[in-house]
Amino acid sequence: MFRISEAAALLGVSADTVRRWVDAGRLRAERDEHGHRRVNGPDLAAFARAQVEAPGGGGRSSARNRFRGIVTEVLRDAVMAQVEIAAGPFRVVSLMSRQAADELGLEAGVVADAVIKSTNVVVEIPGHERVAGGQ
Repeated sequence: MFRISEAAALLGVSADTVRRWVDAGRLRAERDEHGHRRVNGPDLAAFARAQVEAPGGGGRSSARNRFRGIVTEVLRDAVMAQVEIAAGPFRVVSLMSRQAADELGLEAGVVADAVIKSTNVVVEIPGHERVAGGQ
């Protein structure tokens, strides 16, 4: 069970937004013994999944990890560019050719999608030091 503030942090919105969603019936919550609203994990996961935007306009892609954000910084040299995007509470950094950054018109303040396709993704659970499988 997640407190409203925890659910809000996980969804990248304010606690007031989560309360409005609960009040409107968009997200199910239960009251605990103290009268505080709590959202159970499976309900929160289903809601989060439903909020994910389907890729649109750019054709089809096998990449499923998309983070829409705002470009906060572009560092260019003669050949390469480092592009930083703030996507909710997350910072995504991409290295690309300067030519690609120029052709995309990437500058601070531009809305952009970071599309990530990776075969190596590390999954961590906060507060757990031990790796599954005893490693």
